[in-house]
Amino acid sequence: MFEKKTIRDIDIKGKKVLVRVDFNVPLNETGVGDDTRIRAALPTIQYLLDGGAAVILCSHLGRPKGGPDPKYSLRPVAEHLSSLIGKPVKFSSDCIGPEAKEAAEELKPGEVLMLENTRFHAEEEKNDVEMARQLASLADLYVNDAFGTAHRAHASTEGVTHFLPAAAGFLLEKEIKYLGQVMANPQRPFVAIMGGAKISDKIGVIKNLLTRADAILIGGGMANTFMKAQGLAVADSLVEDDSLGIARALFEEAGGKIHLPVDMVVANQYAADAESKTLKVQDVPDGWRILDIGPETVKAFRAIIATARTVVWNGPMGVFEFPKFAEGTFGVAKAVADSAAVSVIGGGESVAAIQQSGLADKITHISTGGGASLEMLEGLELPGVAALLDK
Repeated sequence: MFEKKTIRDIDIKGKKVLVRVDFNVPLNETGVGDDTRIRAALPTIQYLLDGGAAVILCSHLGRPKGGPDPKYSLRPVAEHLSSLIGKPVKFSSDCIGPEAKEAAEELKPGEVLMLENTRFHAEEEKNDVEMARQLASLADLYVNDAFGTAHRAHASTEGVTHFLPAAAGFLLEKEIKYLGQVMANPQRPFVAIMGGAKISDKIGVIKNLLTRADAILIGGGMANTFMKAQGLAVADSLVEDDSLGIARALFEEAGGKIHLPVDMVVANQYAADAESKTLKVQDVPDGWRILDIGPETVKAFRAIIATARTVVWNGPMGVFEFPKFAEGTFGVAKAVADSAAVSVIGGGESVAAIQQSGLADKITHISTGGGASLEMLEGLELPGVAALLDK
């Protein structure tokens, strides 16, 4: 159950609403490279406009060094949003200060204003009270629809809630409902699939999942660390040697719940055109490295996924950016898409992989937030959500 107020629970007619969105999208020479995150916020923006509100949008983009940097400007994002909603999006070249204040004051119901990158001010990431107060002074209400940054206590995600009534947008509500439901009350069997390069980023997640999931399938670089901890030779593969102890302990604690690869696609170098071969896990020769799970592993993982009623997936099974080493990730994607389970995918790379595989429409919920979805899977409270008004 979602315990926080949403935009359905507040009176928005004639109000100025400051909406924190997650428009941290890739830009290229022609504008926005991938607009998934922008489209995800459209239901909230449209609802506010239809309800007679004036909408003021704020977001960060990239990691500017605490000052204005034209390559991280949100101006192209505002232009792209305008084409999606079919109406002009006004733009303020600062998110606080006189220009933002004037633009907000002139904004009428049914109009949209986009503020410049909140991270052009170093105070944003420090959750500075004065910056939060200035942001809040632009509006009557605050709405957080930025799940991707809800795990950060910044001026635009947490600080501003101390000055304005604060509610959730539809995207934030949807994310919390799906991920919360999966962790609190999953239909069983509950299968978790964990991949990506590092085990160190996901120790808390794996610990939490061990108490909740029926099976945890591990691929990607983190599988190498688990395998080396089991005494298997992984040659030149990516391994976190300082995490071998924790990998050994987690595997023992799991009591058979953790499933590791049984075969691998190995390469003689880290390159798209590297020479490759498929081997059993114990046979990786010196000078070679593991870049994907093998077909026998995909088959074994598929059999477990086929029994599941709930599947959570975070992290690819190999270096799927190289087509030669994408078969494992795409094979698992197909297994998840074919299963009858409620499926939730989070984390930038797993989302990119499912979209590349063309199976995104077969997934129950694709999360827009990597770090935030991981923290939810770890059972942590998100500051940007905790700060909103209770129902």
